Amino acid sequence: MINISLPDGSVRQYESGVTPMDVALSISEGLARNVISAIVNDQQVETTTPITTDATIKLLTWNDEMGKKAFWHSSAHLLAQAILEFYPNAKLTIGPAIDKGFYYDVDFGEDKFTEADFAKVEKAMLENAKKKAEFKLYSVSKAEALETYKDNEYKTELISNLNDGDITFCTHDNFTDLCRGGHIPNTGIVKAAKILNVAGAYWRGDEKNKMLTRVYGITFPKQKDLTEYLELLEEAKKRDHRKLGKELGLFAFSEKVGAGLPLWLPKGAALRRKLENFLLKEQQKMGYEMVISPHIGQKELYVTSGHYAKYGADSFQPIKTPNEGEEFLLKPMNCPHHCEIYKTSQWSYRDLPKRYAEFGTVYRYEQSGELHGLTRVRGFTQDDAHLFCTPDQLLEEFKKVIDLVLYVFTNLGFDNYSAQISLRDPENKEKYIGSDENWEKAEQAIITASAEKGLPTVVEYGEAAFYGPKLDFMVKDALGRQWQLGTIQVDYNLPERFDLTYTGADNEKHRPVMIHRAPFGSMERFIAILLENTAGNLPLWLTPDLFTILPISEKYVEYGEKVLNLLAEEEINGLIDSRNEKTGKKIRDAEIGKIPFMLIIGEKEAENGTVSVRRHGEGDLGEMTIQAFIDFMKEQIKLK
Repeated sequence: MINISLPDGSVRQYESGVTPMDVALSISEGLARNVISAIVNDQQVETTTPITTDATIKLLTWNDEMGKKAFWHSSAHLLAQAILEFYPNAKLTIGPAIDKGFYYDVDFGEDKFTEADFAKVEKAMLENAKKKAEFKLYSVSKAEALETYKDNEYKTELISNLNDGDITFCTHDNFTDLCRGGHIPNTGIVKAAKILNVAGAYWRGDEKNKMLTRVYGITFPKQKDLTEYLELLEEAKKRDHRKLGKELGLFAFSEKVGAGLPLWLPKGAALRRKLENFLLKEQQKMGYEMVISPHIGQKELYVTSGHYAKYGADSFQPIKTPNEGEEFLLKPMNCPHHCEIYKTSQWSYRDLPKRYAEFGTVYRYEQSGELHGLTRVRGFTQDDAHLFCTPDQLLEEFKKVIDLVLYVFTNLGFDNYSAQISLRDPENKEKYIGSDENWEKAEQAIITASAEKGLPTVVEYGEAAFYGPKLDFMVKDALGRQWQLGTIQVDYNLPERFDLTYTGADNEKHRPVMIHRAPFGSMERFIAILLENTAGNLPLWLTPDLFTILPISEKYVEYGEKVLNLLAEEEINGLIDSRNEKTGKKIRDAEIGKIPFMLIIGEKEAENGTVSVRRHGEGDLGEMTIQAFIDFMKEQIKLK
């Protein structure tokens, strides 16, 4: 008999060779009907995999993240099978599950796979799924695997890097693929399928390799689930920050300036300033000092910090000067500069903590295929700060930073959040700098601070920065999508690398502890997520233009400008639309531009010294005196 440990802590005994499905059936038939995969001793396996030794087991359903992974990975096999039915000469490469669905990278040779092919492939996938074919995993020798794929250079490259005895194939119906496992019991569980889009992808992500066709798809166990997902996608398209940024005139990109380098237009710059001022005001209350550092630094600065080893190979290359051997880098992070600012003075324990903050722009050379609007760029501005404190001050300072992050979230409508404690990978410590002792102290500080603040947290190993553990804040937006926003990091290592000290009460030199923090993360990414969360309907206090004045003819432009100036004197900023267009068109354009209020003026308004007010998305609010509108706006801004 063998012992099987279940997630609730109970232990059951079974005959050797028991399968996860057998375990499910022994618990309840209802559970067995819903189980589609399992994790045995931290490895995902099929429900038919024999268990021959004592083990821990977790049974997975569609409702589990790893259950979806098995479902979508299996669906990638269905996609590949259907593709080969129509394109028998296509060469398959890899087809993993992703966060939402799956993809398969395919070399179609001389053929083209386009949107016109989606429907027939979807139909074939579902017809094959109805056969309820079992997914059967089995081992093959390396020689047999290479012979099977002798005409597919992509598969043979993968196989050549595997060890004999560790190679498995998976077969369902008439289709076989090189695969390591983790499938659902049979194809019949797949009831709905959709090909979402196609894109180009270099083999193994290397621009030197051939461009393949990446076919993205998603499947569900119910048609209703697919319908709801597609409705969500349509809503997401409306909220796409790239679309909204263009409609609202916030930012743009230029091929001449360079990919991944956003240009902030006047309205976008105004939005950024409002966000910066919001944070500046709160930081000032908390004792932060603003600093400014250059966009470049000598290469040696980043060698000392460790950033050159981390980012050097995949970042912008060094800038050479006329002086032989002199090299500079576009800064990948602000922290080395702040360390040098700290070193400009001698500090006592009485002077600490020192809190240096900067809206500092940093640069990283992201691959062109990974760039995406403002969420993945090559130049971005961090709302960065670095706190230098004594070890005794660390816990209290860390909790204050948590308070600041939550203050930002509350004021910007991100109420659904959790925190991820990102620790180093205990099995691969070579990725990190610093001693085990310092890492243990840093990790414990984050765990303790999070617990004392009552944060809902999860722990993820291997997600730490190379110099220290992190507390990463995850928020869910209006569509239920999860984003990483805001981070706080504890760092014992950079103070050592930069030889930072302070004089203690014992009159001896001591090392400060460093806290890295960025409540927004990056201004670019934060604004992108804020736009999508609000569908472009920003809080009034953040909106660049609060109103637009719409004269119904040229005769009333002069009165409109008078109103504009009166409102500007009260710091209520907007614009006037004096185009020779019909009022209906001006209203439609203002609605598209998501301007909160439209002030329509004609003969009656000019004579009475009033404005007729219309609110975006709601309609007419009636006629108001200018002072009444000023009072109304101030109250509205205060409410928001």
